[in-house]
Amino acid sequence: MSLTNLSLSKKRAVGKNLGLSVLALAIAASASTTAVAQEERELLNSSYDIARELFGEINPKFEAWWQQEHGEDVSISQSHGGSSAQARAILQGLSADVVTFNQVTDVQVLADAGLVAEDWQDAFDNNASPYYSTTAFLVRDGNPKDIESWDDLAREDVDIVFPNPKTSGNGRYTYLAAWGFADQQFDGDEEQIHDFMRTFLRNVVVFDTGGRGATTSFIERGMGDVLISFESEVNNIRGEYGSDDYEVIVPPVSILAEFPVAVVEENAEDNGNEDLARGYLEYLYTEEMQRLLAGFNYRVHNEDVVAEFADQFPETELLEVNDVFGSWDNVMETHFGSGGRLDQLQRR
Repeated sequence: MSLTNLSLSKKRAVGKNLGLSVLALAIAASASTTAVAQEERELLNSSYDIARELFGEINPKFEAWWQQEHGEDVSISQSHGGSSAQARAILQGLSADVVTFNQVTDVQVLADAGLVAEDWQDAFDNNASPYYSTTAFLVRDGNPKDIESWDDLAREDVDIVFPNPKTSGNGRYTYLAAWGFADQQFDGDEEQIHDFMRTFLRNVVVFDTGGRGATTSFIERGMGDVLISFESEVNNIRGEYGSDDYEVIVPPVSILAEFPVAVVEENAEDNGNEDLARGYLEYLYTEEMQRLLAGFNYRVHNEDVVAEFADQFPETELLEVNDVFGSWDNVMETHFGSGGRLDQLQRR
């Protein structure tokens, strides 16, 4: 072989080796990029307005649990607002992987749009409601207006604060609980129910768009004699702002408020988060999380935790929406649709 051919052969070998090295580096870089992408996987939970502190506690625990179980670092982000407003945001493009709402209809609207499975309530236990609550009252120390039940809220000397039923699941439950009480009190007499509801609604001094705004109006702005919200929320407020300054009243009749959860399947698939999304919601049913939820004054289903926290939750008759109103579809159309009962009752 000539020196020229030998030199050419060496150059080809070097070039081949260099090409292989570049290919190896490219493969390694690609693998490294994939690993980083996996480590940085992020899930977005869209939730109701007053759940910020709750999920602020849950999310770091889930991240640690997922890392321990799956060897993967993940991060959970939150989006909060009125439950219905959050549903609208998802319809308009918010890329939430899961929803943890406070009203069934706000999940159903996503199912109707094809973003959530039609049978979403069968995907998890207890109608996909890992925890629940009811509606209760927060009054100032000493309960100066002697408020004990819903009929007290229709007195002329009582001012009420709760969020707008048009924009807040929290507010809708308050309205429905008051109606359910009146229906029971007046044995279904529609004229008396309507009179009661007109007076009740006339006593509302401010309709904030969400539960957090209503809390601000009552606590920081000093408006109203009573704040109506979820039992969990009023207890948390009392704990935060001073148990000596406020009292919680759970009326003898109230309403079952379920807190439904669902995977937003289209978004979770697009984000590569199907397994993470389901794992996140299943985590809410674990005994550890049921205990944490009870610590935040939510009622739960785990029997051991229920027994452990029994003294914390007063007995009350919980009316069910379907029993009193037929269905949520009927509720939304008849009561909260444009020109519906709520609008009619508020006319002066």
